[in-house]
Amino acid sequence: MKRLSILTLLIFGLSISNISCKKDKGDATNSTEVHDHEDGNIAIDTTQFAAFFTKHPEYKAYQGEVGKLYQKHNHYIWHEKRGFVEFAEVLYNRVNQIGAEGVTTKVPYKAEIDELFENSGRGEKPDVNSELLISSMYFYYADKVLGGLGPKESKQTGWFLPRERTDYVAYLDTLMQDPKKINGDKSEMYSQYYSLKKGLKKYRDIQKKGGWGIITLPEGTKSLKEGDSSTAVAQLRARLAAEGYLKSDSKSTQFDAEIKDAVTNYEKMHYREFDGKVGPAIIKELNVPVAERIKTITVNMERCRWITPDIDTQKEYIVVNIPSYRLRYVRDGKLFMTSNVVVGKELNKTVVFSGQMSYLVFSPYWNIPKSILEKEIKPGIAKNKNYLAQHNMEWNGNTVRQKPGGENSLGKVKFMFPNSNNIYLHDTPAKGLFNRDDRAFSHGCVRVEKARDLAIAITKKDGNWSEKKVDEAMNAGKESNYALKTKIPVYIAYFTAFADENGNVAFFDDVYNRDNSLANLLYKS
Repeated sequence: MKRLSILTLLIFGLSISNISCKKDKGDATNSTEVHDHEDGNIAIDTTQFAAFFTKHPEYKAYQGEVGKLYQKHNHYIWHEKRGFVEFAEVLYNRVNQIGAEGVTTKVPYKAEIDELFENSGRGEKPDVNSELLISSMYFYYADKVLGGLGPKESKQTGWFLPRERTDYVAYLDTLMQDPKKINGDKSEMYSQYYSLKKGLKKYRDIQKKGGWGIITLPEGTKSLKEGDSSTAVAQLRARLAAEGYLKSDSKSTQFDAEIKDAVTNYEKMHYREFDGKVGPAIIKELNVPVAERIKTITVNMERCRWITPDIDTQKEYIVVNIPSYRLRYVRDGKLFMTSNVVVGKELNKTVVFSGQMSYLVFSPYWNIPKSILEKEIKPGIAKNKNYLAQHNMEWNGNTVRQKPGGENSLGKVKFMFPNSNNIYLHDTPAKGLFNRDDRAFSHGCVRVEKARDLAIAITKKDGNWSEKKVDEAMNAGKESNYALKTKIPVYIAYFTAFADENGNVAFFDDVYNRDNSLANLLYKS
């Protein structure tokens, strides 16, 4: 069964409980049971549905789902004979907190809904308008919080990971058949969503306190370091304290060990090592306004809605996050290794998608893609007749390939997960690029700094290979394949904000400029 939030289970489960079990607490001899029995349901007039959606056109997108719900259950769900069921109020309270879920749009007809719950809903007999208003409010909440933008919109932002869409009506039937599901305590969304949600609250609290100021380096100063004393140091101290990297702001202008430790932790959070100097790059990051950080968090919460929560229960997978230039290999449900990576440059963007790693290629040929052949290789041959020999290349029919060896652009091993984008992970002889903060240089594939370590880890587990055997294959000078007995899921993702379980958020450069386009979709949806 596809995913549904714990809240949804609670709402529907306890609503059903109320519908099927709750009795009038008045005179027991005149109790009015409202449950799924032939004489207990409160029938609903479906002929009034069209008029409701004519009156409430902003909910018309959910008319089909609402219709399906009442085709299966042709009675009131949110009402009993004396007013709303208790958990209609639970849903209303959750909708009032929808902003905490990173949803930027306003709930349609909120004033009418408020009127319904604050003034009139209790003690009155059921009516179709209030019933459909609550059902539509539920589907709106579920759609925005759990589903997010549709696959068409996510693809507009370059996201091609597979999407799941929940059938909330079908899930209601499942819950009615198995009420024990109410007791389930499993996370029904990708866990990063909840971490970012904590981060969203943290940064909104910072915003309420006034946010943070700007750090300005004194004229002629290239960086700040331990022992320096200036107004900029005091600004840096206040900024680090605002985000929680310092416990308090002493307002001292002295760059002391306390600030050094705080900046070290800041850099560590962003997968970097502090070199002892706070220069323009760090200051540029720290000067990003808190409002922009909040927007970035909400954008990435939306991306979390597009990730299957199954990834949290997978025992083995590899994920590459493009903006952080980082690969994570999870094995037996735990982080096994990490590696820096180089991704596609702006004109050769690495595609966001998933695949199944099925084999490794040692001492690989590099079969030059047609686009590179036309734009780079052929012009090079035209200028220099020895171009191919100098680059260890050869014609292979109508195409060109680079022969195996230490200077091969793919390095000594590549990791294949066949896909229509012709993207894979691979080694590289250009190790120096991994020392750069900006690592968008490739033609679209992902270069892995610790390719040898990854090859050893995979083949040792899969086929009991030794390090020596891997080294021999990598340096054989002859291409060979290693077929995996067990395929490994690979995810290429795009997150410009990533939080730990405490809501501490690391922000990464939007290397492909996708956040704004997604934010525009969210804020107008």
